[in-house]
Amino acid sequence: MSKQAEWAKRIAALAKTGLHYAQVHYDEERYRQLLDIAAEMLADAAESDMARVKLMLGADDGYITPKVDVRGAVFREGKILLVREAADGRWTLPGGWADVGDAPSEAVEREIREESGYEAKAVKVLALEDRKRRHPPSLNEVYKVAFLCELVGGAARTSAETTAVGWYGVEELPPLSESRVTRGQIERWFRHWRRPELPTEFD
Repeated sequence: MSKQAEWAKRIAALAKTGLHYAQVHYDEERYRQLLDIAAEMLADAAESDMARVKLMLGADDGYITPKVDVRGAVFREGKILLVREAADGRWTLPGGWADVGDAPSEAVEREIREESGYEAKAVKVLALEDRKRRHPPSLNEVYKVAFLCELVGGAARTSAETTAVGWYGVEELPPLSESRVTRGQIERWFRHWRRPELPTEFD
């Protein structure tokens, strides 16, 4: 993530929060100008369409906070469950955005079921991480929550978002969708699976 994109996100968050609390028209006008400047900076830094960036920034109202991405690490016979994303043809842990109304554990269990066909139970939070520290640049600010999950049933089944389901050892990982999961993360989840006493990681 470039410094320009980082500054633009911070300016946009301050502007959106200011708009939420502004009580006079003069303040609103200045915050809208700041939001436009942030959108221009983000579009330039991410090589993205200005209209798309403005639409994204306008989608959130109120006090701006990160989105939450949940991922489930499910193991069977020394291998981890991965799904192939329809969006980019690469592999990742099952998961996605947490829905409003879901507890985090419910969100990851639902994502596993919907994307892979398997039923699993979340048993431990492996990590709470700031996405930008480990993944390619994104227009969104995201916290990623990784769960260790126990396999409890089901069978492999693809979905509208996935085109294949498989189990892989740490030495035989397929091409990964690195905006969703990295090899380093999967290696860490293997360590946690082998050593349940390891503490939850964060940041």
